[in-house]
Amino acid sequence: MTGTPLRVGLVGYGLAGSVFHAPLIAATEGLTLDTVVTSSPERQEQARAEFGDGLRVAATPDELLARADELDLIVIASPNKTHVPIATAALKAGLPVVVDKPLAGTAAEARELAALADERGLLLSVFQNRRWDNDFLTLRKLLDEGELGDAYRFESRFERWRPQLKGGWRESGDPAEVGGLLYDLGSHVVDQALVLFGPATSVYAESDIRRPGAQTDDDTFIAITHENGVRSHLYVSATTAQLGPRLRVLGSRAGYVKYGLDPQEADLREGKRPGTTAEWGVEPESLWGRVGSGESPLTGGGRPEPTLPGAYPAYYAAVAAALRDGGPNPVTALEAAAALDVLEAARRSVHEGMVVSL
Repeated sequence: MTGTPLRVGLVGYGLAGSVFHAPLIAATEGLTLDTVVTSSPERQEQARAEFGDGLRVAATPDELLARADELDLIVIASPNKTHVPIATAALKAGLPVVVDKPLAGTAAEARELAALADERGLLLSVFQNRRWDNDFLTLRKLLDEGELGDAYRFESRFERWRPQLKGGWRESGDPAEVGGLLYDLGSHVVDQALVLFGPATSVYAESDIRRPGAQTDDDTFIAITHENGVRSHLYVSATTAQLGPRLRVLGSRAGYVKYGLDPQEADLREGKRPGTTAEWGVEPESLWGRVGSGESPLTGGGRPEPTLPGAYPAYYAAVAAALRDGGPNPVTALEAAAALDVLEAARRSVHEGMVVSL
């Protein structure tokens, strides 16, 4: 990619901004991290220490948008409740936008944003980074090559053991915060299921508040029936004392079982950066999943399946290509809206104790 790098303004420098977006933007050819927006003096200093004195900081999104003509892209990694108003303001200021998941609190809001972006002729993309997890990429390869035959059931788990609350807006019971695991980790597992197996026709969900003092869901199960007959069983939890397989996929010829999380998040948290090692996203052979039939992988059934390297940097490379060369949007707002349809149906299913048709 040639030419002057595209200047990126990053709104939010908490977990999403500092661990995921800022390092990935900085590692992407054709992009440069121009400005970080955070009202916290400590986080401003953290950002400068990471990316140098040339990095500009702003205290508010309005301060950033006041000089929209100096930027080429806005990335929104602030709390969920701010996604829609900041994205709306950025699009009206004439700037392409990347929004961390969930794009919005409702599918209707997501579609309104998509319509605004189309009206303005601007890119609106959603950061669904788990499409570039190592296990997901490996599963897509197995399905594309027919290794599993016709898929019957897809099981996906983002389970954690966090018996103590951490605090913050993600655990708030205020609906305006769009907190809880259904919209947090649920955004990932639902998006993956729809990408793999297509539109949903019905949704059933169970959701609980398990931990003392918790105000919003911390243990949730979602069952999706897809148009093609595949059933997805999706688990997100902070109260899982014994973790299940990250993925279990059962087909007419074989199944695929994979334990353990993609290493990219842990590496980013530890300060490791893409481009500094040829081994980015690579996991040890001891964590490879297994493909087979008729016996549990835990007792030696099946064969080891090499896990493809995880590739979070591919998301922002695709964003840069879309802006520079008119390449495809890596994750569209309408795809995010389809996932929000499922999340809203899951919430309704929990409240009404019924299967919800879409």
